Amino acid sequence: MPNIPANLAARLNDELTALREFVVLLESEQQFLLNKDTDRLLSIAETKSQTASKLAEMAAARRKNLLANSSGSMEDWLSRHAPASLPAWQNIRQLAARAQQINLINGELIQSGLRHNQQALSALQSASQNAAGLYGPDGQPNLASSGRILGSV
Repeated sequence: MPNIPANLAARLNDELTALREFVVLLESEQQFLLNKDTDRLLSIAETKSQTASKLAEMAAARRKNLLANSSGSMEDWLSRHAPASLPAWQNIRQLAARAQQINLINGELIQSGLRHNQQALSALQSASQNAAGLYGPDGQPNLASSGRILGSV
């Protein structure tokens, strides 16, 4: 029987708490994206990054400590060795799926915003190139002429 960490339930609960915080951050990010609130997006970016890193570290430690000598899944391992921790694990999996779903939607919102910004930038660049010849070096209008003198047919 593998060595079961005495604090397994506490570790899973810590991971669950961190995952809940991450989902809240992703939901906030989604609202900020929908509202085009870039200032608030920037304010949560660092926290989101830190929380994601913390979750990755927790998951790596869990895999290392519990599944190092096992070929099965986490759920199989818990079923055999720590069935009381299965509900926490199932909650972690559900929240992780929710986080992934929200993150995909946020990515789509970001891509849509980038496309919109690129289109607006292209339109502005095109307009500025067309307007470049409107004024001469002396600041006077440089009107395009058709080669005809005004008043002639």
